[in-house]
Amino acid sequence: MKTTLSLLRKIILLFVVPAILILPGNFALAENITQEQLEQELKEIQQQIDQYSNELAKTQSQKNTLANKINQLKVRQNSLNLQIKQTSLQINQISDQLGVIEADIGDNLQKQQALKYEMIRFLRQMNMEDESILLQLLSANGFTGACDEIKEYRDLARELGSVFKQNKILSIDLLAKQDRLEDQKTEAGKLLEISSMQKAGLTESLGEQNSLLTKTKGVESNYQAILSDSKKRATEIRNRIYDLFNTGKQIDFGQAVDIAKWASGLTGVRPALLLAILTQESNLGKNVGTCNRAGDPEEKSWKVIMKPTRDQEPFEKITKELGLNIDTTAVSCPMRDKNGKQVGWGGAMGPAQFIPSTWMGYKDKVSALSGKSAANPWDIRDAFLASAVKLKSDGANGTDDGDWKAALRYFAGSVNLTFRFYADNVLATAKKYQADIDEL
Repeated sequence: MKTTLSLLRKIILLFVVPAILILPGNFALAENITQEQLEQELKEIQQQIDQYSNELAKTQSQKNTLANKINQLKVRQNSLNLQIKQTSLQINQISDQLGVIEADIGDNLQKQQALKYEMIRFLRQMNMEDESILLQLLSANGFTGACDEIKEYRDLARELGSVFKQNKILSIDLLAKQDRLEDQKTEAGKLLEISSMQKAGLTESLGEQNSLLTKTKGVESNYQAILSDSKKRATEIRNRIYDLFNTGKQIDFGQAVDIAKWASGLTGVRPALLLAILTQESNLGKNVGTCNRAGDPEEKSWKVIMKPTRDQEPFEKITKELGLNIDTTAVSCPMRDKNGKQVGWGGAMGPAQFIPSTWMGYKDKVSALSGKSAANPWDIRDAFLASAVKLKSDGANGTDDGDWKAALRYFAGSVNLTFRFYADNVLATAKKYQADIDEL
C-alpha cells in the first residue's frame, strides 16, 4: 500500500503544473461584442487610409510643383494621423484583453491550488484507511470489517482519480493558453513599435514641410531652382549623416549606399530596399540599443529583458565568441505600455536588430559570404549582409509585391496584415532612397 501511495504522490507532482493561464469563461461573449464594434471602426478607418493612399498616388503622378509637394505631405500627414488612431485602437484592445487574462490567471492559480489540497486530503484519508484495513483484519469482525474498509478505500481512490483528471485537463488547457498569452504579448509589442514608427513618420513629414517652406519662402520659382540644382542636391545627399546604427560610429549616405551595393551584389537584394529596412529598424527611437549598457539598472539587464527560453543562451554564445562583455553589450529594450509595464521581449542586436536566436540561424551564412571567421551583429557591414540574406530568404525579389511581403516577414515573421504599415513604409522609404541613389 505504501508503494501505491508513493506512486500516487508522484502522479500528483507530475500533474500539478504551475499555471499562468485562464480557463474559458464568460469573457469570450463580451469580447465578441467589443470585437465586432472594433472591427467596424477599424474597417472605416482603413477605408479612409486607402482613400488617402489613392490621393497620394495621384498627386505623385502630377507635375512636381511646390503646391503638389506640400499637398503630398499634408495627405501623408492625414493618413498617418488615421494610422496612429488605428494602431491605438488595436493596442487598447489587446491591453484590455491582457488585463482580463492576468486577472483570470490569479483565479485559476487558486483553483489549481485548491485541487492540490483536495488531492492531499484524499491521500491522507487513504493512508488512514490503509491502517484501518489492517486493524480490521486483526479485530473480531475479521474479514467482513476489512471488506467494508476496502470498499470505502476504493471510493476514495475513485474520487481521487476524478480530481486527478480535473487537474490534468486544467494543466493541459493552461499550457495552451500560455502560448496564446505569449502570442498576444508579442503582438502588443509589435503594435507599440508600429505606433512609434508612425509618430516618427508624422514628425518627419511635418519637419520636411516646414523645411521646404523655409527654403522656398513659399515661392514656386525658388522650389524649381532647388530641383534644378542637381549637383548641389547630390552633394547634400551623399554627405547626409546616416545615423541609424547606434554603434558609436557614423557614416555618410554615400558610404551606406556603397555597403548596400556590396551586400546586394552578394545576395541580389536591391540596395534601396536594404537601406529602407535598416532605416526602419533604427527608427524605433530610444528603444534601440538602450538596454544592458554599463551603468544601466538591473531591470535593463539582458537577464531581465530577453526571453529566457529563446534568446539568453544564444546571447551568451554570441558575446563569448566575439569576446564581448555580456553585461555591458548594448541591446534593444522591450516595448512598454502607457503604464510603463514591459510588453514582450527586448534584446535585438545592432543595426539590423536581429534577436539572438534569429542571428544564430544567419551568422554562418554571413561569415561564408563575407569571408570573416565570426560574423558580428554590431558590425555595420555584417548587419547589412545579414539583413540582405534574411530578406532574400523571406522572398525579396525586386518586385513591389515580393519586397513588400519580405519586409513584413522580416518584421513579423509572416505576412500578417495587422502590421502592414511596416511593409508599406519600407517600400515608400525604398522609393525615396532609390531617387536619392539615382541622384548620386
